[in-house]
Amino acid sequence: MLQLSELRYSNENGVEEISQLACLSLSDDETSNEKSSGGVPEKVGYPDPVYIMAANVFQGIRIEKSPEKVLIKYGNKPLRSESESEDESFQRSSYELAFSALKYQDILETILIDSYIIPSTTIPDHLNSLIIVMLYDFQDRKFQARLLSDNEESIAEVQEVENLLNSFKTKLAAALARCRIKHDALSIYHILPETVRNQELRASTLPLYAWINTCKISPEEVYHSLKRKGYNKVNCVLHMGGKVFAMDQHCYDVLIFPSHLKSDLLNIDLFKDYKLIFQDKSRSLAVHSVKAFLNMNDDVLMVNTGSWYTVAHMSILTSNNSTKIFVCGVQSQTKHPDLKNLFTKMGCENIEILPETFLNIDSKENRLQKVKVILLLPRCSGLGISNPVEFILNEHEDTDLLKDFSQGGTSEDKLNVLAQQQYKQLTHAMKFTKAQAVVYCTCSVYPEENEAVIKKALELQDLGTKIQPYRLSPPVLPLCSLKDIQLSADKFFRMEPSEITNGCFLSVLTRERDPSETVSVRDVLARAAAKGLLDGIELGKPSKREKKKKSKTALPKASATNTNSIQLKIAAFLNRETNENINRSETSTTKTPLAQKSTTQVGSSSQVRKAKPAPSPLVPTFGKNTSPARPYERRSNFVRPRPEDRMVVLKPVEIVLPPVTFPYSAPQGVRPQTLAPRFYYRWAGPKPVMSGYLPTTSLTKGENPKNSPSSLLRRRRPWL
Repeated sequence: MLQLSELRYSNENGVEEISQLACLSLSDDETSNEKSSGGVPEKVGYPDPVYIMAANVFQGIRIEKSPEKVLIKYGNKPLRSESESEDESFQRSSYELAFSALKYQDILETILIDSYIIPSTTIPDHLNSLIIVMLYDFQDRKFQARLLSDNEESIAEVQEVENLLNSFKTKLAAALARCRIKHDALSIYHILPETVRNQELRASTLPLYAWINTCKISPEEVYHSLKRKGYNKVNCVLHMGGKVFAMDQHCYDVLIFPSHLKSDLLNIDLFKDYKLIFQDKSRSLAVHSVKAFLNMNDDVLMVNTGSWYTVAHMSILTSNNSTKIFVCGVQSQTKHPDLKNLFTKMGCENIEILPETFLNIDSKENRLQKVKVILLLPRCSGLGISNPVEFILNEHEDTDLLKDFSQGGTSEDKLNVLAQQQYKQLTHAMKFTKAQAVVYCTCSVYPEENEAVIKKALELQDLGTKIQPYRLSPPVLPLCSLKDIQLSADKFFRMEPSEITNGCFLSVLTRERDPSETVSVRDVLARAAAKGLLDGIELGKPSKREKKKKSKTALPKASATNTNSIQLKIAAFLNRETNENINRSETSTTKTPLAQKSTTQVGSSSQVRKAKPAPSPLVPTFGKNTSPARPYERRSNFVRPRPEDRMVVLKPVEIVLPPVTFPYSAPQGVRPQTLAPRFYYRWAGPKPVMSGYLPTTSLTKGENPKNSPSSLLRRRRPWL
């Protein structure tokens, strides 16, 4: 490696120029000052394998230019790496370095040409990708030498490029200064597009989201464990230092942490034992939307899940519903043992992996007939994400997304291709006749991938005669702020990219329920239990009404004609009695003993009628009533009762129906007449109006009751 002493050809002015230009880096000056004031150590470079991997990533995502604009030629052969580490920190460093070099590709190429490195050297083309990524890191270290440990692995290609850059250090610093002056920018960071700068600013403040594995630990236990480790619960973690956490407002099992605590959190047992899992909030919103539509024994089909943590989260939320989670598109058999090991560690037992891609799965396949909800997470532009590197690593997305992020947008041609793929997947999901809902979720900010796809699929859906069509349903997630309500006014759930969350679009399509299908009580209770409305109530026990119905069905029933006739008589009797008592309470100021109306033995009463005695109002007479006690008005809202009902509830008055003896149960010609006890229950409190009589039998049409002492059994009347 070339040392600084080998550059003795530079004069003193050149050395002063280096010291002055060393402060010019591609990062923001204010950010650099904050980092230095905060005690963050200066960068010392990366290990050699990181540069090799970053160069290979850059080789695959670099911006290809037209032949007349090509400044530097890149080879097609990737660099060979002897050790390819799968460590998360190693991969993150490589992707971040490649992404940073991609954002400044034009500037770095200009610096290489302006400093005469490219024309004056004979380095092969396939090393130019390595030169670009190492040049970015070289200027980010303010052109200082890289510090290497004694036991660090050394790669020949990396050493060759590093010696080259050190030998051109002065010219590289001068070319960097001229580039800044040419664009009239305080720093070269300000040359980037505004959308890219805003994305980097959001990524610097974006908090961490982690969901709780409720199969292993309860939320209360997580809170206590964090408090024992020095973490304090707050309402908002934005711009807060120290060990703090907050609860998410949309998902009850999601916690929020400041971004600077990630390294500390990864070392605690909650994350090591898969009790807390880091994941973007948009995936938690999607699985919670699916859960809201599930009943007992309903299955779920997941499409384009990305991270396996999304599958595990869906499995954990439905572990008590006897739900099976189907995941399609896993073609590699080598991944199955690793996946099963991961799901076992997380406590997931209801996951089934399908090797077929979603578009190749038949909608009438037998094993998917119990699938009621389909979760569709299509591949999208992802421009709502603030930290694309984290999103690619965590959700296993394509590295081509970095190319769009570096340019601040997606080309129109690529956007049309993505929208067409999304439309095909959505329309195929709508062909599953047994499915009742489709949840569609993206991280895009383009309407072409969101609203346009949903509306087109609804307008062009196949309206069959045997299946109900889909319709757009309002979001099932809680709207916690006025902004949430405004963004969801058209039944779409949206979250705009901000300093506290990534962008997200979520839509729910539900099928119109078939009128012939009825929802059982068990399903209603299961849905209520899933929403936390039946805490402590066991669902396995049948209700009292179900028991009562079962006991009724076991009794012998009369013929349909007799039952309907009796029920009509009972309903007419109840209607007449209700109107009479309402009129009596409004017009009468004194109570008349009802016994005087049914017997002629009390002659001193002033209420004795001189006309032909009318039958007692307590006896249901269905013949012609020539002398009614009060004008009777038939109710216009008469509803024919169901034959199986024995009790009719009228509000605000509740009347207990007396037992009825069927005509065929008594000998011919015997018609005992006894009065039944009645109690009226009003909202103000129970007021007994009449009691002390035995039940009466029903009369045939056209007969009048006989008020003889032998037919009426009187009891003591303490109110007289």
